[in-house]
Amino acid sequence: MKIPDYISPIVGYRVWRWNAAGLKSLNGEPWPPDRALRAACRGTGRVPVVGRAEAVHGDQEVPHSDCTCGIYAAKNIDHLRTTGYWQYGIHGDVNLWGTVVEHKLGWRAQFAYPKSFFLQPYALPFKLSEIESRLKSLIAFGTDIFIVGNHKSICLWKNGSGFDPAGLDYIIRMSNEYYDRRRQERTLKKGDRVALLAGGIAVVEQVGDKQVHVLLRNAHALRIPRSDVIWNQQNRRWECELVPEKA
Repeated sequence: MKIPDYISPIVGYRVWRWNAAGLKSLNGEPWPPDRALRAACRGTGRVPVVGRAEAVHGDQEVPHSDCTCGIYAAKNIDHLRTTGYWQYGIHGDVNLWGTVVEHKLGWRAQFAYPKSFFLQPYALPFKLSEIESRLKSLIAFGTDIFIVGNHKSICLWKNGSGFDPAGLDYIIRMSNEYYDRRRQERTLKKGDRVALLAGGIAVVEQVGDKQVHVLLRNAHALRIPRSDVIWNQQNRRWECELVPEKA
């Protein structure tokens, strides 16, 4: 997608919904790749304006100064961060052109097209094959894709050349840290808590090859066969379904 040469676009900032099917505005409007999104008024042409008479305008006047129609974008990234929309995990720069109405904190535009995308690390899987598949709908826009990590932007995908080494290194590092945490979670150790079927939460005092010694309510020392202590991924805790023996 190329913006006409005779237009100097305004750059704004937006948040989108994103899944394997593609990119959408928060109100559900699809953003097609390789084609500018054109604003349309969802009203009937007669739009009530508070404190004034009704404004009447046609499609050729979108966005109208006396209406709420148009493609929205914030003026700066700091303002976008203060909104509750940040949680959706993907934001970016967007080029705005055509008729553009200015407001105190943002813009309403006639035409728009993404300039770049910024992803939170949790929005991506860790396997490269899955990453490329997940990014496919964004890559189609022909823009650069960045990861927002450690308070800085790291290029993940460079338009025209593919994956960026810095982005791949970051993904590999995040992947290793993730699996290290998973291994730590599934390694029973002193101080861990175990939910007992017998009633209550016990604290691990000692872990042996065959038995686990726990303390229930800081008063009852119990022995549990090591094989009976199971990690419950859904509840994210250690559990024991059998009644333990007294130590």
